Amino acid sequence: MTDLIRNKKAGFNFELLERYEAGVELLGIEVKSLRKGQGKLEGSHVIVRGDEAYLVGASIPAFQKANAPKDYDPERVRRLLLKKKEILELFTESEKRGLTIVPIRWYNKNRLVKLEIAIAKGKKNYDKRETIKGRDTKREIERTLKNQ
Repeated sequence: MTDLIRNKKAGFNFELLERYEAGVELLGIEVKSLRKGQGKLEGSHVIVRGDEAYLVGASIPAFQKANAPKDYDPERVRRLLLKKKEILELFTESEKRGLTIVPIRWYNKNRLVKLEIAIAKGKKNYDKRETIKGRDTKREIERTLKNQ
């Protein structure tokens, strides 16, 4: 499994609780664009309406703008392909206070393009500072061990 696009801010801004693997309804030009490494997941989220889940706010530009349909919208809402049991779990968890569903990464699984999503809880500013502090101390320890 190779990562195509990663949401780098998700791990920093949210505490990831539970992860899911989802297929996504994509057009051919979107699949080619993702495999080329184009697209953004920052600022996007997943919503559950009825018995379906949708990816909102993700941007995937057309692979070749000249060959794209005239009415192509790079930020269109895309349906997620999940089992009914998983959609029900996502719905009940997203209804809880302070929890949201965030996309983590696009990746290849054999010849399919999959999306990893997670149920997440937003971090407070002091939690973010704690994360930065921990990362800096880890880097400092690795530096001192490397120099010895």
